[in-house]
Amino acid sequence: MTMNQDELKALTILLKASSSVEKVVKRDMSSYGLNATEFTVLELLYSKGRQPIQRIGQQVLLASSSITYVIDRLEEKTFVKRVADESDRRVTFCELTAEGEQLMKEIFPKHADKIAEIFESCTTEEVLALQSILKKIGYKAADLLK
Repeated sequence: MTMNQDELKALTILLKASSSVEKVVKRDMSSYGLNATEFTVLELLYSKGRQPIQRIGQQVLLASSSITYVIDRLEEKTFVKRVADESDRRVTFCELTAEGEQLMKEIFPKHADKIAEIFESCTTEEVLALQSILKKIGYKAADLLK
């Protein structure tokens, strides 16, 4: 299979767009005093509620040692707390504290507005088409890694 110039140009555009979007999102997250991983963990707990720490690591694609560090940092900031599972001592949950809940109620709508701003030049149909195309590309790339 040979690559044509359109595919090379599409890849270049994809990578540049991804980099720019990532910078905007990270800058937005850091404006709240959080790094991207901390924000992602808080968002997961905010949207899904209490989670086993192991599942949080799987959801945000972090090694267990890294997720422990992130949760330690969020605990120091008083945004989350660990809760032991009463029926299985091997499992520890993480949940938002009242402070973490309040923070997310305050900042998540602003973050959502920033994401909407990124996509404001696109129609709903274009956003849905983008989702579909990026899934195709992502699944194919994942298959090539196997």
